[in-house]
Amino acid sequence: MVVIILSVTFYNQFSEVLQERIIQQLNSIKTLKQNQIDKLIQSEWQNFNSSSNSKTLGDSINFKLPNKVLKAGIYDFTAYNTTHELTIGMVNVKNDTQNIKFIPYHKIKNILLERTGMGETGESYIVGEDFRMRSQSRFFKDSLPHDIIVKTIGVANALEGKYGKGLYKDYRNVDVYGVYGLIEISELKLAILSEIDKDEVEAPLTSLKRRLFALIFLIMGVAIFLSLFLTRIIANPVLNMKNSLKIMADGNYTHTDTFAKNSYEIIEMFNALDSLKKSLKGAVDFSKDIGNMNLNTNYSLKSKNDALGKSLIKMRDKLKEFRNNENISRINAKRLLVEGLENERQRLSRELHDGLGPLLTTLKFFIDNKVEDTSLRFEMRKMVDDTISEIRIMSNALMPSTIYDFGVGAALANYIADVKKAWGISIKFENLLKQHNSKITKNQEIHIFRISQELINNTLKYAEANTIRISLSEFDDFISLFYFDDGKGFNMDTAKTGSGIINIKERVEICNGKIKINSKPGSTTFDIEFSIKNENN
Repeated sequence: MVVIILSVTFYNQFSEVLQERIIQQLNSIKTLKQNQIDKLIQSEWQNFNSSSNSKTLGDSINFKLPNKVLKAGIYDFTAYNTTHELTIGMVNVKNDTQNIKFIPYHKIKNILLERTGMGETGESYIVGEDFRMRSQSRFFKDSLPHDIIVKTIGVANALEGKYGKGLYKDYRNVDVYGVYGLIEISELKLAILSEIDKDEVEAPLTSLKRRLFALIFLIMGVAIFLSLFLTRIIANPVLNMKNSLKIMADGNYTHTDTFAKNSYEIIEMFNALDSLKKSLKGAVDFSKDIGNMNLNTNYSLKSKNDALGKSLIKMRDKLKEFRNNENISRINAKRLLVEGLENERQRLSRELHDGLGPLLTTLKFFIDNKVEDTSLRFEMRKMVDDTISEIRIMSNALMPSTIYDFGVGAALANYIADVKKAWGISIKFENLLKQHNSKITKNQEIHIFRISQELINNTLKYAEANTIRISLSEFDDFISLFYFDDGKGFNMDTAKTGSGIINIKERVEICNGKIKINSKPGSTTFDIEFSIKNENN
């Protein structure tokens, strides 16, 4: 691969250099010939203006020039030459007489046919504005230049005043390297080009390519021979090491087979392999102890770079920390559970004492005094009704029966009606649960009721709110409980440790749900979602 890459790189660089050299050489030839032609025309023009020897228009029988007055200057009269030979004419006016003189074609031809440095296929030629050849083609010697149409990229660009170079097709439709420019003197405008065939230029590249291929095959043959020879020395120990590593990969670090070691380097490799076996065996034993939760076991690092050992020790320390945190969490959970039970008992005791106690005591007083007055009897009946109502409220607060008969939506509606009646606060409840084919389980309904109950109690006790909005919605995959109050809000950091928030989060976690809490003065929201499809997992 290295030889191939180097060969391709060398070939490309050589090709670029060769092409650049050819273009530079062609550009020098084109510039030289253009300068020679410019110099020739300028010299002839000066001699013409200083001499009285000239021909008037139409003096030559080879020309059929139009009978018109031309201004002084240099013109391309090839189109008016009946032989269509390159004819560059010079026109001036002396003593009201229009004179013309022609530059001998052989002088320009000699300049263009000088082919020094042009190789076998190179040539320089000029083309007129009518895209017809003006100089003799070295490839079509029997054809008149005027009969050869040259509409190539080089000619088109040159006639537009552009000077350029590159690889393009010439008038023979052959790929050539060429440079082009414009001869523009007075009224004369001719494209001049110097070109050489691509095949001739790239002939050395073809030869180089064959040599590089031969070199590549030679080196590959030598490399294969050396590989086969060295395999006898290296392959067997390496295969033995491969077998040993395969055994280690299967988890057996106690394998002790010995293998042939025929060089110092191979011996060092096997010694390193033995050290690796011992190190991995120690790490495996330490991992087993950690897996058995024997976290008091110790492990000695093999070196300061023993990353596996460091990771295992870190894992052991993390497991210790996790176990301690788990114990603390378990104790806190038990404590919260006990505190919750005690608080519920205290609340129930207080409501029985403050709610039912006075009613029953007064009722007992009336009964003991054998009340016969009708108004007092009506009051006794009212007390009995109030007692029954109070018991119903307490019963609904503990576990409403409607949750089993009509679902959590009806249970929440009844509970909210009792709260509104007792506290006088504005509570808007929106029940968007499916009336038919609902997928909510009773377990989820109980948790939704308890969470809503906890949220309402927190608002009544601490928020000083005027309005509560609750929305309970059921979708195909999840249940959404949205709660809002316009109270004074609470601090999110301190609220995370409160038993009420903890109870809500634990119930959400039990149902595999998600909760988002946002609180600020005037707006506190709880956005809770329970996944229906994962509830039983």
